[in-house]
Amino acid sequence: MTATTYPGLQPDGSWQFPETLNMAAQALDHPDAHLALIDLTGAERRDVTFGALHAHVDRIARHLMTMVQKGDRVGVLLSQSVGCAAAHLAIWKTGAISVPLFKLFQHDALATRINDAGLRYVLTDAAGQQQLGDLAQPLRVEPLLQPDAAVASDGAVGSGDAAPARLAFAQTGPDTPAVLIYTSGTTGTAKGALHGHRVLCGHLPGVAISHDHLGQAGDCLWTPADWAWIGGLFDVLMPGLALGVPVVAARLDKFSPEACADIIARGAVRNVFFPPTALRVLKSAEQGLDGLRSVASGGEPLGAEMLAWGQQNLGVTINEFYGQTECNMVASSCAVDFAPRPGCIGKAVPGHGLAVIDADGHPTNEEGDVAIRRGSASMLLEYWNRPEATAEKFRGDWLITGDRGIWESDYLRFVGREDDVITSAGYRIGPAEIEDCLMTHPAVATVGVVGKPDELRTEIVKAYVVVKPGYAPAEKELQDYVKQRLAQYSYPREVEFLDALPMTVTGKVIRKELKARAIAEAGQ
Repeated sequence: MTATTYPGLQPDGSWQFPETLNMAAQALDHPDAHLALIDLTGAERRDVTFGALHAHVDRIARHLMTMVQKGDRVGVLLSQSVGCAAAHLAIWKTGAISVPLFKLFQHDALATRINDAGLRYVLTDAAGQQQLGDLAQPLRVEPLLQPDAAVASDGAVGSGDAAPARLAFAQTGPDTPAVLIYTSGTTGTAKGALHGHRVLCGHLPGVAISHDHLGQAGDCLWTPADWAWIGGLFDVLMPGLALGVPVVAARLDKFSPEACADIIARGAVRNVFFPPTALRVLKSAEQGLDGLRSVASGGEPLGAEMLAWGQQNLGVTINEFYGQTECNMVASSCAVDFAPRPGCIGKAVPGHGLAVIDADGHPTNEEGDVAIRRGSASMLLEYWNRPEATAEKFRGDWLITGDRGIWESDYLRFVGREDDVITSAGYRIGPAEIEDCLMTHPAVATVGVVGKPDELRTEIVKAYVVVKPGYAPAEKELQDYVKQRLAQYSYPREVEFLDALPMTVTGKVIRKELKARAIAEAGQ
């Protein structure tokens, strides 16, 4: 697939969209008989065609149209399921704005997002209805997914004699608000990133490239990441539908290598997006997987050891990609096009002006801020109701990601979060490289590295380590291990062993919490 074949992307890398653009139309524009979703949420596999999915979408949309108007926000509190896909598509089809909500959120997390977004209605299931309590009015999707369900003029669900004609798509444009996705909140209160209907177009090049040109015969997508997050919703579900690649819906209460292998076998999955944590679990369990054509991973950089393990045990080269909720899928590896470079994320994806800039906003070949030029189709319209935060996100024409990086030729090397970079005795040390090194030690299950305040050195490197069962490494053993593989100045001067590390719901180590712990230990 060449760059010119992506919707809206011009040969020169710019974006040009028609006046009317609706994400639901993009995702559903396939022959009715083609396979859209493979539902593994029940005991038996259920194949859902685009025709059946579109019928579900219209039933939900008709129900919504009795209550909401264009621009209203509607929550979606559903795990991976046919209902979750249909709910988002129905909201977009009516011109409303969908707000993904994670099923593992407790009351306060739900309340924060529901109140901030001003949600009156949430599409959900029976369990979600109990979760919501009085936070918002739940709209149960289960009756609307029945093939013989019809919606009366009063919104009641019943049996109909014949399927009604398909609803028209709302007249929306590329910048019409479509989806409000809240950040994971690891650096403060969660903010709502508001995206327009162009956001799906913006994801397609990076998603396709990260799967070695997704859309080959027999391709089938799955991710253990929940569809409430941008990684599940726009790195897998919606791009898969838009590209006509079947997507597997499967619920995992807890990720396990055995359950993962079962889903891949039952769904005939060939393309997987694995968050780094999932890869580490598979590696720790020595779990190989058969039949895969591509594996993509993003969220944290992978080391050479993980890439080598993937080739040996998954049969593929893992393609790393880069982005964030505010502007996603802007850099990626693509093993069939160019060799991976361990420690580097990949190259800029067509359509996204990616740069490393200095404090004055000028591109530099030195270490600097990873930034994305205005105009990327996957870039947020704004932070919801936060004009000051929106303005602070930009430096001139550049969106500042908050990450530090450096170019190696045209490969982007990730150094670390701006507030994660460790300054020790004049050295600037990225924690990711040390974490990658320690992860290659046979005793280490997972690790988080931060800077601990130090009177002499400004900061010292501290590693918080979870060890595998049956191992009891000494602190010095791990220190020497890093010394021998990285540099004398970057080894962890302190190692603390924990039973578990603080993680976000998307599986990232919350360095902010580890940093706070280290500061407290230093008495500051």
